Amino acid sequence: MIKKLAIAVAGSAMFSLPAWSQETVKIGFITTLTTPAAVIGIQQKNAVELALEHIGGQMAGMDVEILFEDDQFNPQVGRTASEKLANDPDVRFITGYIWSHVLLASTKVVLDAGKFMISANAGASQMSGESCNENFFSTSWENSQIPRAMGEVMNQRSVNSIYVMAPNYAAGKNMVEGVEATFNGEILGRDMTRWGADAQLDFSAELAKARASGAEALFAFYPGRAGGAFVKQYEQSGLADSTELFTVFTMDGVSLPRFQEANLTGVLGTFNTNYWSPDMDNEQNRRFVADYITKYGEYPAHYAAQAYDLIFMIKSAVEAAGGDLDDMDGIREGLRAADYASVRGDYSYGSNNYPIQNFYLREVVVDSGGRWTNQIVSTVFENMENPYIDQCPM
Repeated sequence: MIKKLAIAVAGSAMFSLPAWSQETVKIGFITTLTTPAAVIGIQQKNAVELALEHIGGQMAGMDVEILFEDDQFNPQVGRTASEKLANDPDVRFITGYIWSHVLLASTKVVLDAGKFMISANAGASQMSGESCNENFFSTSWENSQIPRAMGEVMNQRSVNSIYVMAPNYAAGKNMVEGVEATFNGEILGRDMTRWGADAQLDFSAELAKARASGAEALFAFYPGRAGGAFVKQYEQSGLADSTELFTVFTMDGVSLPRFQEANLTGVLGTFNTNYWSPDMDNEQNRRFVADYITKYGEYPAHYAAQAYDLIFMIKSAVEAAGGDLDDMDGIREGLRAADYASVRGDYSYGSNNYPIQNFYLREVVVDSGGRWTNQIVSTVFENMENPYIDQCPM
């Protein structure tokens, strides 16, 4: 009788173990792993894998599995990949997303499936305003915030006139809206260039128009491969002698090694804005940057920083919910708390689930090892709230 009681107690204990002890935290991560735009996606993938190493591959005692999907720089492919992950009942988080047009094509299928959707880069303004959702979060920014900071920088530097160049897609339009929202001077012209699989890489006509406009400065947003083509042609055009260059998302850990290899010395001393920089002096960032360089041989860009933060943010939320992956409310509150060591330092979330954080002016410099990188010059905005937050019905 005693033996039977012991067996019964043991069986009862087995079934009373926390639910998470027999589960795996499955995270879908959609990024660009093919096409020339893969230079960004590879940084994201590298950072996720480094973060997994740093957390020992576990959250709340559960193993973590990352399911990488390639969007091929194509909104329809990204939507199909998102739908595949959304249909997997064991995938609780669908994340990644470099491009705003890929993100916007995917939000309905993910959110309608009741999954948490976390952008590790794309900052489509709709998702921070009228289309905000309690299960949608960002570890980055809303698209217009970084160019808004650059508009203020140009005001501080007494720039009176600019010419604007950006690719013609959702994020490009947000970038132009952002800089024009804060820049007090005159905008003497703008060009929205072709984007997508056949993205325009010849900017000679646009640069000639910029020169002819007489603008004091050129504002440009060109990420990835397009940024390299743009910078090379800017140097070759001779514009640097008369027209100062201010950029967003063009001078970073993805592009600067390639600019250095090509000896495009004109980028040294140019300015850009961002919420993060590899020289930020906090323990988490120092570890991240040092280990990233050791493992991958180059500086991480903000793309990597956001993806790295993503893993720690999800970990903190899963643990805040006691490891219960079915506790959507608990996980949601854990995500909103941002109670983890971020590479950017402490920050908080607004009511639209977008970060409230600082934005900085950065300068392209040469580090002590001879590598080109960014260095913070000053703080442009402190604890900047998303400009579309009042449009969010939450």
